[in-house]
Amino acid sequence: MHKSQVFFYLLSAFLLGVFMASFFDFSKSLVPVILIIAISVILLSGLKNRPAILISFLLVTFAIGGWRFSIFSKAENNLDKFTGQEVVLTGYVDDEPKIDGNIQRFAFNSDGTKILVTTSAYPRYKFGDNIKVIGELELPKNFTDFDYVAYLKKDGIRTTLFFPEITKFDDDLSLGFREGLRTTLYKRIFLLKDAFQNAVNGSVSEPNAAFINGILLGSRQNIPDDLREAFNRTGTTHILAISGYNIMIISWAVLSGLIWFFKRRTAFWISVGIIVLFVILTGASASVVRAAMMGLLLSFANGYGRLYDQKNSIILAGGVMVYHNPFVLVFDIGFQLSFAAVLGLIYLYPYVDSKLYKVPRLGDFKELFLMTLSAQIAVAPLLVYYFKNFSIVSLPANILILPFVPVSMSVGFITGLAGMIYLPLGQLLGHVAWAITSYQIQVVKLFT
Repeated sequence: MHKSQVFFYLLSAFLLGVFMASFFDFSKSLVPVILIIAISVILLSGLKNRPAILISFLLVTFAIGGWRFSIFSKAENNLDKFTGQEVVLTGYVDDEPKIDGNIQRFAFNSDGTKILVTTSAYPRYKFGDNIKVIGELELPKNFTDFDYVAYLKKDGIRTTLFFPEITKFDDDLSLGFREGLRTTLYKRIFLLKDAFQNAVNGSVSEPNAAFINGILLGSRQNIPDDLREAFNRTGTTHILAISGYNIMIISWAVLSGLIWFFKRRTAFWISVGIIVLFVILTGASASVVRAAMMGLLLSFANGYGRLYDQKNSIILAGGVMVYHNPFVLVFDIGFQLSFAAVLGLIYLYPYVDSKLYKVPRLGDFKELFLMTLSAQIAVAPLLVYYFKNFSIVSLPANILILPFVPVSMSVGFITGLAGMIYLPLGQLLGHVAWAITSYQIQVVKLFT
């Protein structure tokens, strides 16, 4: 067996261990038992039976996966002992607040411990605001068909505060060097994001501006309720979610355009810079960073032409991400969509393209259409499973909309950047962005 195959199987066993531990408790006693069995098999084989040795090492990496999940899941929270009691805490807003109607939610960081705070939509808070909260600390509870506790754990959140008393203050908090550097950097990132969003709003009329900010920044709060419902009914809501699919499509579109003007490797590094800028503008959340890693992986394969061992590259990237945060494998929808989209583009697209070789290419349109269709087919089972919604008009609606997603994202991205530099220039380009997004919005409305 080739070394690359052994590498693939070992990483697969590690991921399987994490996956199984997500549903079944891996006690500390179980891991040593598996290790003892593995070592015993190796010794009994006399170090000569290669299949037995491989199976033993697979058992070891499987146990390591279960052990890693168990350790991560049982990490202590220094506020757990105060649940059910009123607490007075100082800290800062540790992410961009999510607005949902009359309420807002954000992660509150107090001495390195994250707490989910739910409060009124006004006054609006922003990342880095120093606040004091007074309220009853609670443990989150699961929904009937959703493991909400694990969903929060993947972001390091284990406790909640519901409508606490909040007071802002301007005094500096005592933060470590790394945390202080991070908060300073993220404050500037979110200021840049706000400037970009305002540039789009000033360059394109509504609801098209809200649609562009949705597909580029994941900002849905300004999308009208009727339009949001139309996307939901037609099974096209995924377009508004920032995932590996969005980033991979825009990276592929950018790379394809740059290849016309630069050598392939030069075009790759320019596209890397554009993706990094895109991630910064979206707020650089953990899920977007993971999606960007998958997008960069695909760009690397295309930019350097190294597609012969793509399965090892994909599973290595996944293994590193899962080891860092084992909860993403089962509880992070964006992570799963990213991997499904990558697999669709790398495996399904060549197959579909080979079957339709007689169809004229029409420039890059055929390639763009088949790539978006392949990615959509790959993520469709996950979308149906998680969102419990399958529309009979979903397929034709997606076929008519998806080929234009890379174009609307690219043009919207350029419009926003131009508007930040010189608003009249952004407004000029905004006419093109408005025309493309108007087509997509009208298709969604037509199928409702």
